[in-house]
Amino acid sequence: MATLFLHGNAGNVTHRVDHAAQIRAAGSAVLIVDYRGYGKSSGKPSEAGVYMDGDAAYDEVVRLGFAPLRIVLHGESLGTAVAVDVAARRPCAGLVLEAPLSSAQEIAASVVPLLGPALVRGFESRRKIRQVRAPVFVIHGDRDEVIPFAHGRALFEAANPPKWFWQVRGAMHNDLLFVADGEYVPRLREFYGRLAG
Repeated sequence: MATLFLHGNAGNVTHRVDHAAQIRAAGSAVLIVDYRGYGKSSGKPSEAGVYMDGDAAYDEVVRLGFAPLRIVLHGESLGTAVAVDVAARRPCAGLVLEAPLSSAQEIAASVVPLLGPALVRGFESRRKIRQVRAPVFVIHGDRDEVIPFAHGRALFEAANPPKWFWQVRGAMHNDLLFVADGEYVPRLREFYGRLAG
């Protein structure tokens, strides 16, 4: 099994070493890539561009010898929108969504209630997740100050079964992995086991 890890908006692949280590400890190979304009990748970020980068990374995992139904798409924050987009169009073993957003418009509504939704569009994960036919595992901290916990619940409710939700108590947006601590690897391993079964 191989995990394609699609990271969030801040930082680059070097900031996801801990995630990579936890995914490996749970029993999966892992590939983490930077989107265009992130880290040492050239280009300028855009919604269409990060989706193309997700497709290119998926193709690379297949080229490395992993069949599509042995690939887990694991998104974090903004990367959940990329993971959902790829999973809605291409076969995969499973989908892990960590601190996911349901849509950019709904994020904007929580920041600027009246004007935000009229100005901001895109990253329509709640709509796209209905096309995903793989098992889904949503992880969200209940103190997330960047992407409200309600986004994770909304995405979970919109997903097709089988699906599981893990509320990480006390976790904010950027400390979820550390607050989850010793539970993170066993929970991922349990999800991988369900896929293998």
